Amino acid sequence: MSQVDSLDTVKLAEYLEQHIEGFKGPIEADKFEGGQSNPTFKITTPSGAYVLRRQPPGELLKSAHAVDREYRVMAALKNTEVPVPNVLHLCEDRDVIGSMFYVMEFCEGRIFWGAALPECGEGELGNATRAAMYDEMNRVLAAMHSVDLEAAGLSDYGKPGNYFERQLGRWTKQYAASKLKDIPAMDELIAWLEKHQPEDDGQVALAHGDFRLDNMMWHPSEPKVIAVLDWELSTLGHPLADLAYQCMGMRLPQGDAKMEGMAGVDRKALGIPTEQEYVQMYCQRRGIGKIDNWEFYLSFSFFRLAAICQGVAKRAQDGNASSKQAATVGAMVEPLASMAVDIIHNGA
Repeated sequence: MSQVDSLDTVKLAEYLEQHIEGFKGPIEADKFEGGQSNPTFKITTPSGAYVLRRQPPGELLKSAHAVDREYRVMAALKNTEVPVPNVLHLCEDRDVIGSMFYVMEFCEGRIFWGAALPECGEGELGNATRAAMYDEMNRVLAAMHSVDLEAAGLSDYGKPGNYFERQLGRWTKQYAASKLKDIPAMDELIAWLEKHQPEDDGQVALAHGDFRLDNMMWHPSEPKVIAVLDWELSTLGHPLADLAYQCMGMRLPQGDAKMEGMAGVDRKALGIPTEQEYVQMYCQRRGIGKIDNWEFYLSFSFFRLAAICQGVAKRAQDGNASSKQAATVGAMVEPLASMAVDIIHNGA
């Protein structure tokens, strides 16, 4: 078993008994499947169930796998309208398990992977549930972008200046550092994005960075988000980046087991809002009017996801990827870039 998949449970139990009130070993650790970035484990103990999220071992790209930032932002959001798990301890001592990690409460709920939500069933009831779930996601997104940064202690959580300029620079560098072959569509996309950046409009909000259906824990029986997960990419940024990213995810093809989109799906027949309707719901909640430069925001979202997938593929080649499916994620880079190039040429 690789170091990515295993933990020294004896040493870990001794450590957590000293640092989390009421914690009692021994520990049973089971790795969650799905996440490509930071290995995540369910920790079962006589004192209850917990979740441990760690950096992967090995050499890491600069600023990647920032579990300390995840811990900080979830702690800051505890008393806001944004549902988050209760975080319990951050360990920056890499000698305990070989990398930095944190522990949070285990939330009993549901995770959904396919944007069309087939689990909700058919007929009017299924459609009403899907409609309620999309409305809830929209509410949570608007609530996150409305967080009082000063009151939450997050006013220094990101760098000042143009968010898209910084993000484009960061992900272009990370893409170059993890590139395994030439992909002309990515080159064209990067050049277009650099040329068509909108003027900085001064909007600053807490941006999740990976806001999508499967990064939310849902109530066991209600269309209610009980915890937004995976804050690794969060920062202070432009709120429309999150909105465009979620809409981008809905545009992805059907049929993939993870991050399945709704390309070609009749959303109305399922009770799911169209992209235009979803964006309008968000705008009403935030009190904003028409969104300009939507093609840029969407294309940027495809680019950034493609760059992330390239990083996963590079880690797979280097042997320290978190997920067994990591190698296949690299195959998504070219199709994602091509979808963005299609938006560039034909509009959103």
